[in-house]
Amino acid sequence: MRDHHDSMVLGARPAGPGAPEPALEPDVPIVDAHHHLYDRISSEVAALAGGRRRYLIEELLADMDGGHRFIGTVFADADAMYRADGPAEVRSVGETEFANGVAAMSASGLYGPCRIAAGIVSRADLRLGDRVKPVLEAHVAAGNGRFRGIRQTAAWDADATLLGGMFGVGEGLYRDPTFRTGFAHLARMGLTFDAFVMAPQLADVADLARAFPDTRIVLDHAGQPVGIGSYRDRGDEMLAIWKRGIIELARCENVVVKLGGLGSFLSGFPSFRADPPARSERLAAEWRPYLAAAIELFGAKRCMFESNYPVDSGAGAYGTIWNAFKRITTGCSANEKRLLFAGTATHTYRLDLSATEKGVPS
Repeated sequence: MRDHHDSMVLGARPAGPGAPEPALEPDVPIVDAHHHLYDRISSEVAALAGGRRRYLIEELLADMDGGHRFIGTVFADADAMYRADGPAEVRSVGETEFANGVAAMSASGLYGPCRIAAGIVSRADLRLGDRVKPVLEAHVAAGNGRFRGIRQTAAWDADATLLGGMFGVGEGLYRDPTFRTGFAHLARMGLTFDAFVMAPQLADVADLARAFPDTRIVLDHAGQPVGIGSYRDRGDEMLAIWKRGIIELARCENVVVKLGGLGSFLSGFPSFRADPPARSERLAAEWRPYLAAAIELFGAKRCMFESNYPVDSGAGAYGTIWNAFKRITTGCSANEKRLLFAGTATHTYRLDLSATEKGVPS
């Protein structure tokens, strides 16, 4: 969960993410395009995920148990379960091995019809340049047909209080020539790239997308609006900054966007860890200016919803977040909803969900 490590100035959390809401539109098939799984993370990092040091298949399925129709998920790296031994650059392959093990458990059918971790996105350091190729090959082998790509965050801001230097990257990672040498291997291997930046950095993603038009880039967390630190109480200004960047990115046909991740501390919305926890109407009202604009600019075929759980548990219960997404898409057609909630993720990450859902458009 590298993208959501705070500088640990979080304050106390109200008890629990709130009582479950009845599922809206329960027949809509859903692929959760971005969630984490891990075990035995530090208590400091766990504070960013509602205090959960363990989040495995049982915990995820318990959160999913609310009446929505989940058919599959995409695992996103959590900076966890790395190998303890071996060359440092290859240790992240341990997370792919772990995620594939969870996926195999789910594929047994013993945990229900939803295929957990049907697609796996892990981490590799593209700053290795050409030396990253064997690392990527090791991920592919460990994924047993489920590994789809990597994510490497470039989140940075001149206001050091936002992130506390937690990512170990400076300004402009995606423009670095050595990073781009490593990046060039992704398209050759049929792999995607998940990009995580904050809204003021969106131009870096656009520049990368233009330089590599044959590489599928997935923008995480709707481009991460920021509402804390020096950006606090500057909501209208942040929305304008975000929109300039997202308009530029939408012109890049190789970019798709994950709609979600706005429930983390970085967004600074009033609903974060509200007491009592926010209901879906409130979340939809706060998130609509960003998510509705992204859908309009990218179109349903280039947008997919994500829970970012358990990190976004600070916004509310798992089902509450999906209800908020459904409220935001009230004006969309049935086909657009099927793309937003399942089809785009299925197509982008080449998920095999034939046993759980037929007829989801791609």
